[in-house]
Amino acid sequence: MFLLLAALAAATPPANGYVPPKVAAPAPRFPPVLAGAAFADCRDCPEMVVIPPGSFVMGSTDEERRALGVLAMFDRMEEPRHAVKIGYRYAVGRYAVTFDQWDACVADGGCDGYRPDDAGWGRGRRPVINVNFADAQAYVAWLSRHTGQHYRLLSEAEWEYAGRAGTDSWYPFGNAIDPSKANYGNNHDRTTTVGSYPPNRFGLHDMTANVAQWVEDCHHEDYVGAPVDGSAWLSGPCTLRNVRGGGWSLSGWSVRVAQRIGDPPGARNDHLGFRVARDMPQD
Repeated sequence: MFLLLAALAAATPPANGYVPPKVAAPAPRFPPVLAGAAFADCRDCPEMVVIPPGSFVMGSTDEERRALGVLAMFDRMEEPRHAVKIGYRYAVGRYAVTFDQWDACVADGGCDGYRPDDAGWGRGRRPVINVNFADAQAYVAWLSRHTGQHYRLLSEAEWEYAGRAGTDSWYPFGNAIDPSKANYGNNHDRTTTVGSYPPNRFGLHDMTANVAQWVEDCHHEDYVGAPVDGSAWLSGPCTLRNVRGGGWSLSGWSVRVAQRIGDPPGARNDHLGFRVARDMPQD
């Protein structure tokens, strides 16, 4: 009875006959710009996460490298540590690009029609492998055309900032690693489907381990003269391109967030994949 009376009261117009007009709620902003918000520009597009502006210290300490038994050749590559300020928001793929997403590009006439071998492990939501630097660039070019937005590879500084996610630890999840946190050390003898392990504080999965990820930068043997604004470092002969994150068969010290190495841009193997970035509105 109470509910019936309430319904009748709600349906009764006011005594003066005035009924206020209905006001439509504003449509939610797209893409969202709030840090941590997620979106996708199309059904087959990577899920993207908004990364806020911020600062961090790039590189590693001698304490870190000695504690983990890092090979001495990497001492110079990860020094000198230097402050980087990223003064803009950008979006990063929540996961590495998958075979499903790559195959959608090929089906739409993109990615030069190249169908990477999956090593017999399966396609679907496994990260795409056997892709070189030009292959990764072909994918982001297709994705940009397909969506009308600017997709690209991350710069090395953007990658490390996103991987650290506000921490200063050796891994995205602390100063120690074990098989419950990442796919490394031949624990599975192959890649695992993306999202199999917990995300970092920015909501990004597998920033280290599973597959190594091409970034935009040319490789340099140290950080002397490196950009400090988040931009890619493209000077020099550029005979190697940087790869970050390590892969499924590598030792724990090789999948640290500071780990970096240069690979020939034509390299294709079962450790190499990539993750995408998207430019975002800055207002």
